Amino acid sequence: MQATAELQLIPLGAGVSVRPQIMRVITLLQTYDLLIETHASGTNIEGELHTILAAVAAVHETLHAEGIIRIVSYLKLETRTDKPPTLAGKRL
Repeated sequence: MQATAELQLIPLGAGVSVRPQIMRVITLLQTYDLLIETHASGTNIEGELHTILAAVAAVHETLHAEGIIRIVSYLKLETRTDKPPTLAGKRL
């Protein structure tokens, strides 16, 4: 099932700057068959629902394995039955 999503990930306890962790998230997401568009408050994602969910799980697992103790994520998902949702369809 095709889906679009917005992911906002907040690594807690990583210090004042979380830039290295966010860059790591982007690098991990790029290894999946997903269209990603980063913006100031998160990342828009387009792809198969199961792939999006697997990618988010892998991001959490990887960051925890790399020493981040606590992660809070906000994930908004959209699926449709009348037509495939796309990021391009969201633009004005």
